[in-house]
Amino acid sequence: MSFAKRLAEKIVALDESCLDDALLLEIKRGLLDVVGVSLAGALENCTRLATLSVGLTDGPAQLIGQNGKATTLDAATINGTAAHALDFDDINILMGGHPSAPAFAAVSALADELNASGVETILAFLAAYETTVRMGPGLHPHHYNKGWHPTATFGTFGAVAAGAKLFKLDVQQTAVALGIACSLASGLKSNFGTMVKPFHVGQSARNGLFAAILAKNGFDASPEAFEHKQGFFEVFNGAGTYQEDKIIDFWGAPFSIIDPGLAIKIHPCCGSTHTAIDAMLKLRADHGLSVDKVKKIESSTYLHRLMHTNRPDPKSELDGKFSVQYCMSRALMHGVVKMEHFENGAVHDADVREVLAKVISTPHEKDNIFHATVAVTTTDGQRFEQSIEMANGRCDNPVPQRQLKKKFESTSLRALPAAQVAQAYESIMTLEKVTSIHDLTDLLALKGRSTEQVAE
Repeated sequence: MSFAKRLAEKIVALDESCLDDALLLEIKRGLLDVVGVSLAGALENCTRLATLSVGLTDGPAQLIGQNGKATTLDAATINGTAAHALDFDDINILMGGHPSAPAFAAVSALADELNASGVETILAFLAAYETTVRMGPGLHPHHYNKGWHPTATFGTFGAVAAGAKLFKLDVQQTAVALGIACSLASGLKSNFGTMVKPFHVGQSARNGLFAAILAKNGFDASPEAFEHKQGFFEVFNGAGTYQEDKIIDFWGAPFSIIDPGLAIKIHPCCGSTHTAIDAMLKLRADHGLSVDKVKKIESSTYLHRLMHTNRPDPKSELDGKFSVQYCMSRALMHGVVKMEHFENGAVHDADVREVLAKVISTPHEKDNIFHATVAVTTTDGQRFEQSIEMANGRCDNPVPQRQLKKKFESTSLRALPAAQVAQAYESIMTLEKVTSIHDLTDLLALKGRSTEQVAE
């Protein structure tokens, strides 16, 4: 049996019998987080330009954080870009990327078109999330280290799964859609730190849904699009660098949103900087450090993470999100890393530039790829060192619901009034009881702010 058909069987078989209380709660926590960051991301310049560039046609799908609707595929593109615009969306360590953003962008757009129920929306999100994450153990580390952006490449197949559930495709149709998606998946790490990175998410959501639409309408694809000698596995990875059974055998056993679980970001920047940020925050708190007392800062992070975060001279706000030096500097200066530190030219502030000049970052190749060590030498010659194995918010150190709600409110309030934010929170946390997804998506529209205004 082909890989596409084996994976399709898993996707099609998924039903609400799996939705126990623990699983349902984690799905809603994931949705809560990604909705909040999508609302805040709707205001970002990359989202504005994507909205302008697609040449919007009115349609059935709500544009998150805007007072307008678009075609399903355009909404998936724009909402996906918004979801990842701040690089504040959740992570799953199995895939080395962000599963909820492409999943939510695809699910919300198509569910809105089809007026799906809350349960149908939840199942589509779960199928998309699981499909996206489970690609990781079968293809990493080579896929990531080669330069592919797994949020985009794997997220395309997740979006197919979302489409398959909402369209109620059969196994053969779903297998064809997955085969089509093999020719649509893309996304390069060379574009990290630019608007293209969040656009990857929008494009993967769009392409996965488009593949599902094509399959639904009778399009065909090679049944061996994955395992063919010139198929996805060989071309994107290469011989001897993938184990396809690892993708299938653990799909839903257990669901990856439970184990290893959601890793919700505390800091609004690239996840590869987070352990270094946490180490700096602990040093600051434990030793009463202040900028004027610090002579030198040394950081050591994993080689393949430093490759895209070694940016000692960030040129833009997006560049700053991928600068471990800049993020640590802000942590030392303020005791927190905030969204405002990546806005309005903050990366060029004279005071942060003084701190950046004190930072030296080097790679390590320890077994724990999340490990970071930060050492600070003070002006009076003292040296303090702190190592962190896993960032706050990650699976073994989860964000409490109280803190997640606070994050949801702080991000959502950038786009919506407080009363609407409170209603959206309650709608997400009771989503399984909703008969029409419009009850939620209507709450995610900013009344009175037109799509044309966003695109100006």
